Amino acid sequence: MRRPLLPAMLVGALLLGALGAPGAAASTAPPPAPAAVGEPKALIDSWRPPLSTRGRYIVDADGNRFKLKSANWQGAQGSWNGSGDITDPANHHDGEKSDQMPLGLDRAPIPKILAGFQELGINSIRLPFSNEMLHDKRPVPDSSVAANPQLRGKTPLQVLDAVVSATTAEGFAVVLNNHTNTSRFCCGLDGNERWNTSQSTAQWEDDWISLARRYKDNKRVVGADLYNEVRRTVTDDANWNWGDSHDWWAASQHLGDRLLTEANPDLLVVVEGINWQGIPADGLFHWRPTLEPVRTLSHTLVASNKLVYSAHFYGYTGPNHTGATGMGETHDPRYQELSREDLFATLQRQAFYVTEAGRHYTAPLWISEFGIGRDETNPQARAWFGNFVDYLIAQDTDFAYWPLIGWAGHGTWSLIDFDTAGRRSGILDGGDWRTADWKRLVAAPQKTGQIAVSDTWDMLNLDHADAVQSARVRTQADWDPGARKGVCPDGQRLIGLAHRDGRGLCTDAGAAGLAGTDPVLSVVHDERHVQQGDWARGYTKYQCGLGQFMTGYSVRGQAVSGVLCAEASSALSTDGRTVWFDRGDDRPAGGPGGEFAQGIYKGQCRTDEFAAGIAFTNAWAKGGTPDALLCRKL
Repeated sequence: MRRPLLPAMLVGALLLGALGAPGAAASTAPPPAPAAVGEPKALIDSWRPPLSTRGRYIVDADGNRFKLKSANWQGAQGSWNGSGDITDPANHHDGEKSDQMPLGLDRAPIPKILAGFQELGINSIRLPFSNEMLHDKRPVPDSSVAANPQLRGKTPLQVLDAVVSATTAEGFAVVLNNHTNTSRFCCGLDGNERWNTSQSTAQWEDDWISLARRYKDNKRVVGADLYNEVRRTVTDDANWNWGDSHDWWAASQHLGDRLLTEANPDLLVVVEGINWQGIPADGLFHWRPTLEPVRTLSHTLVASNKLVYSAHFYGYTGPNHTGATGMGETHDPRYQELSREDLFATLQRQAFYVTEAGRHYTAPLWISEFGIGRDETNPQARAWFGNFVDYLIAQDTDFAYWPLIGWAGHGTWSLIDFDTAGRRSGILDGGDWRTADWKRLVAAPQKTGQIAVSDTWDMLNLDHADAVQSARVRTQADWDPGARKGVCPDGQRLIGLAHRDGRGLCTDAGAAGLAGTDPVLSVVHDERHVQQGDWARGYTKYQCGLGQFMTGYSVRGQAVSGVLCAEASSALSTDGRTVWFDRGDDRPAGGPGGEFAQGIYKGQCRTDEFAAGIAFTNAWAKGGTPDALLCRKL
């Protein structure tokens, strides 16, 4: 969100409070020209929901590429700065008092606002909200909906209902974004640093489940952006896979699965990385992780074609810079201070790499916030914006500008402003240096049309809990009570395994549809199926039967406990080989699927093979950990 992550005064407080704390080759046909006012749906209403993913692309129900060309209609997340009289607009960000509603409803009718969105050339809206807003039963002030009197007497959530209904009726896709816990403007030390800073994780999940069910029948509500800019509190960081209450990887994984299984299976699940870790002071650890941890630990949802990764970039921040100025500012470079070459390399490392094909982390990338002010005069900042737009175009990346709406004479970052009389001004109305960059961004050549179904790779993480990512298996009884279990998403097979810690790799590469639609599943805890030769002499072998392949495994501590086998829909070969990984890696050249167990020995079958069994030994000092895989030809 536009504003330094840790304003200077708050950086000082952070330092005082925490120093002693523990620690694409594609079609490039240009898209249609932006719709003009008076053509409300002809150009953006041609897509058919729901949306899903194929490799790095989002597609509609017909398999056609749907690029999120979006902007943020802010306000429902709150605009109060956190001090002073909340009824005084002067105490709200940029003096723009939103009253927990999408901004501008006091100044222009919703149809007029949406007509401006159409002129901008966008097809989708990121719609921030706060958890506090969802529970506020007070009617909104009449003055705050003066241009939309039909909204008088409604609660903020009912206003959101009306905005969502009108926006989707005009053909726009809507992605809901849980921006804050409380209705305060983000993002400093404000009680909104984590999804559970000012509320429990259970409340956060329950609010999301309720909201997803609320809009389930509106198929143009296409996505759930789980939480905005997860960052440090005064005393502690959010983390990626520590298994504690601040574990953002685990929290987002768990909620994503709940949304898809309990609330709305049609939603895209949007996961941002961690926005900030560490103490922003020279000589102390601090950085902006963004999506870098995803390279070795990605998400595997119960529906693996629903994941979208997200990142935010602003020129005044940096890979190790919060964006603060003055007290608390470090000497790390800001993004706008990097050369064009270094900027592009940094963007690739921090986020854009996730679109690489054939990896467990492969997913669409949505830059769901970026922006700059029309009053910006710093040559470095202006150059950054042009370079960033260049990179978005070159990478054909989905995007969402921050923000859409403002009040004339107040903030300067918005694309469209309205004055008190409802007169519009903005990026398309002359006199704005950003106009050329914006127009070339929304009209840039892009991949269009049908997107081919690609191979899927997913990893399983049993570090702290089960990873049963098969929707079908989730509906059945626990197949190995007391053990930690990993099961591939439906339609995939196990192809790789780590020597310890329970990491696994799944894929459908080379054998889509291998399991059919309703495979017979069986659990193996013994050697009853070892009938085609001793492929790991002296070792215990848990092996699937003829015509079956491994789709899951279980461990107790580090030791193998069992394997889950699925009956194949077609005949399987009995020709096989033993892949040993007890003393080093044994993986195909190039490591297809990516690094799924960093720092641990791994074994992996080739993409023209399937895993049919695991070998291990309880001999002295061995501990029963996985030592070998039986790999057989498809």
